[in-house]
Amino acid sequence: METVVLTSDDISYAVDVILRGGLVAVPTETVYGLAGNGLDANAVSSIYSVKGRPEIKPISLLVSNLNAARDFCKEINESAIKLADAFWPGPLTMILRSSYAVPEIVTAGGDTVGIRCPDHPKTLELLKLSGVPLAAPSANPSDMPSPKSAKEVLDYFDGLIDCVIDGGICSLGVESTIVDLTVKPPVILRHGALSETAILRIMYDE
Repeated sequence: METVVLTSDDISYAVDVILRGGLVAVPTETVYGLAGNGLDANAVSSIYSVKGRPEIKPISLLVSNLNAARDFCKEINESAIKLADAFWPGPLTMILRSSYAVPEIVTAGGDTVGIRCPDHPKTLELLKLSGVPLAAPSANPSDMPSPKSAKEVLDYFDGLIDCVIDGGICSLGVESTIVDLTVKPPVILRHGALSETAILRIMYDE
């Protein structure tokens, strides 16, 4: 397989790849993600295989906005609405109760799903044009550093994935912060680019 590198604003090839079940490395403000159709269990299985990721680890979904997330979550609670209004698009992943629309392989058999709206125009355009959420963990083999450029993605996966959307160097270069909103009080599961202080300020109107 030849991995195609898309350097122009025309990402129609990447849209076709996603809709036929292939894999596309996508730029975000945090790190590059390895994306497939989040509603296609076979595509998600390919992500696990290429990364060498244990299938007991769930994969988050990228969406274009909070409204797009509603089909994949049983409930969008008040905290989620506040945080999305404040920080999306941006480096915040929210854990919410998953709906039946989300394949079991995405949630690793659990009842929750991570949802994020990335802050990069090319990936937002891919989400819009494909019309599906993207299952997209970081575009690196498990236990290797997350890539911050298209070149780093190719160093890992050239010939193993369909294409890479070259969106330049990631502006933040640090993974998203993950907050679990299914428990009370909410719990930060991974400290990342968005500070705990900023999250608490919005959630509790401090």
